[in-house]
Amino acid sequence: MPWHAQLDLHYRRDGERTVLQHHHTGPLRIFKSLYPEGSGICHNVIIHPPGGLVGGDVLEVNVQAAAHTHGLLATPGATRFYRSDGPSASQQVTLVLDEGARLEWLPLEAIAYPGCLAHNSLRATLADGAEMIGWDVCALGLPNAGQAFDRGSLTQQLDIPGLWLERSRIDAADTRLLESPLGLGGHKCMGTLWLATGTPLTRERREHLLASVRAVLEGEHGVQVGATCPNPRMLVVRAVAPLVEPLMALFQRVWASLRTEAWQLGSTPPRIWKV
Repeated sequence: MPWHAQLDLHYRRDGERTVLQHHHTGPLRIFKSLYPEGSGICHNVIIHPPGGLVGGDVLEVNVQAAAHTHGLLATPGATRFYRSDGPSASQQVTLVLDEGARLEWLPLEAIAYPGCLAHNSLRATLADGAEMIGWDVCALGLPNAGQAFDRGSLTQQLDIPGLWLERSRIDAADTRLLESPLGLGGHKCMGTLWLATGTPLTRERREHLLASVRAVLEGEHGVQVGATCPNPRMLVVRAVAPLVEPLMALFQRVWASLRTEAWQLGSTPPRIWKV
């Protein structure tokens, strides 16, 4: 029987402290709030006990960051879209940042198993003064296990209204997309990392952040990657790689650089990354 699970997260201020209120239905949970950087930044881990989605399953994650809060969200494992015999599986993430809020969306990758019929979408809206760092990483098949993505499809959508909209449908039968140098070029992992702001960045700040990110990317041999500022409110890094591990490691280094250069914060990683 398909599962519809929903997790609603609301970050709010309690004096100088960012606290989390949450509600769930179905198999989605939140790990306790942690404060490795002090009371102003709340770290949380989203847990999906089944570990994956089959045909007909729907996961919804809704996050609201109230004014001047700072939340960081990670996951302990990949989102796995398993083979389906008919209906599709769906993950839908909605992020809303109020004035002056900060949010870090740092999940592990989504894995499209052979034969999956998957929809993976994220929508984020930012009020004036809000800023977020996030990423979306996807792996096609399981190369290390010899399971190629040779059937099925994955539809991806990333929407930051007014700033960024990308939508792709990756069909295992579309070898021109998967293998062509104008497509994925045979790579099995792809990712997008972004810094988005509710208020336009000054030209000086934009150029400084872009230069700091490109310095991290210099000399990177295991990942094909580029960084740009497509508009005054976004910095975007796009990457493809043969495997997910080098791409994710690179994104973590870029995240650490942006945290320092954009927010003057240390690169305190989610505790789950050390497990």
